[in-house]
Amino acid sequence: MIDDLSPATRRRFLMTAAALAGGVGLGLPARPERAAATPAAMKDAIRKVVGEAPVQKGKVKLELPPLVENGNAVPLTVSVDSPMTAADHVKAIHIFNEKNPQPNVVSIRLGPRAGRATVATRIRLADSQTVVAIAQMSDDSFWSDEVDVVVTLAACLEGV
Repeated sequence: MIDDLSPATRRRFLMTAAALAGGVGLGLPARPERAAATPAAMKDAIRKVVGEAPVQKGKVKLELPPLVENGNAVPLTVSVDSPMTAADHVKAIHIFNEKNPQPNVVSIRLGPRAGRATVATRIRLADSQTVVAIAQMSDDSFWSDEVDVVVTLAACLEGV
């Protein structure tokens, strides 16, 4: 009787914790699922950035390889045709995609002291999809470019 009222031992704690962890794991999927973002989610994310302003084609050059073997590290370069002066410069560059878990990839703020409006990075891509780059200029106009990318080995699997 005294043993039942004694403080919890480490062994009892570990056994209880393992039982709880096992019970929680029963609701998890057995295999990873692909990200569930959609082209509509990307359009909504773009609309949150640009509002009702029109987005024009041109001035922006988005460079991605058209065929990617591994979606875990895809090189991306965005350059914007701008003199980068106090009167005429790029305020921000936004990158969006349509099939990753989050449609907003990155937003980069720039100013006239940046010298040139070019950024390069690597991103993860969940599947073959369209990637869009939008530049916001100092006059609050928006310019864009988009690239379709085919991915043979997907990244961004949920539940991994």
